[in-house]
Amino acid sequence: MADYVLARKSRNIASSAVHILLNILLGMGAVLITVFSVNPALGIILVLVSKWRVFAVRSRYLLINIKSNLVDIIVGLSIVLLTYYSTIAHSHMLSEPQDYIYAIMYMAIYIVWLLVIKPMSSEKANMAQSLIAVFLGSSAAAIMSATVDPILAVFLSFLIGYAACRHVLVQTEEENFALTTLVCGLVFAEIAWLSHSWDIVYNFGRSGIRIPQSAIILTIFAFVYNYARQAIVRYREDFRFKDIIGPIIFGVLLIGVIVIFFSKPAFNIY
Repeated sequence: MADYVLARKSRNIASSAVHILLNILLGMGAVLITVFSVNPALGIILVLVSKWRVFAVRSRYLLINIKSNLVDIIVGLSIVLLTYYSTIAHSHMLSEPQDYIYAIMYMAIYIVWLLVIKPMSSEKANMAQSLIAVFLGSSAAAIMSATVDPILAVFLSFLIGYAACRHVLVQTEEENFALTTLVCGLVFAEIAWLSHSWDIVYNFGRSGIRIPQSAIILTIFAFVYNYARQAIVRYREDFRFKDIIGPIIFGVLLIGVIVIFFSKPAFNIY
């Protein structure tokens, strides 16, 4: 019996080590293949191939699996696109030392996501995961919108809002949240459409890091929206507006400050 327990523990340790190694290789590979191919397509393919279990199911379970893994897929694809647009989209090569630094930074972010953040399952962790997906996904969509059809950027923003809201609410006791997730996705799409012609992007010197104003606003909105919906579900008949007034006021004030004081045309991506 003792030998059986020891063998089982050894297998568990070995399988955990392999799992960690594969995630590290995925995090490194998705960034490196994008950098050295000077094309995001191979990185995108690698991220999707890593999710093969999502697609290797019967057709009736396929849509459910995709919905359940949208947040993880959004983060992976966003890392690939941000790597491309931040380091090599304009020069077609890593021409500056900081390009290497920020490629490594995106690699580290993805590895931390895969090994630390993604496996968490608490209510706060789910909220954090959804906000990370919103920020990274919206940043990638906004930056990409300068070179692609705006309809694609709007559609991607809808998916990001839908996935982030669903990721939070699926962990609650609410049975029917389809309308709530669709509303969140539509708000994201509307904001993406309105901001397309005047999206402010904050540049940090020559680092290559660019943070779209719309990504910050959508992240704040996602937090307030999902926090309020969670409170409504949690308290049900005992719900009072005072339970969510604090985050709403904070979110509105913060967005107001960003729009009024940090929207100089000099930051415009176009």
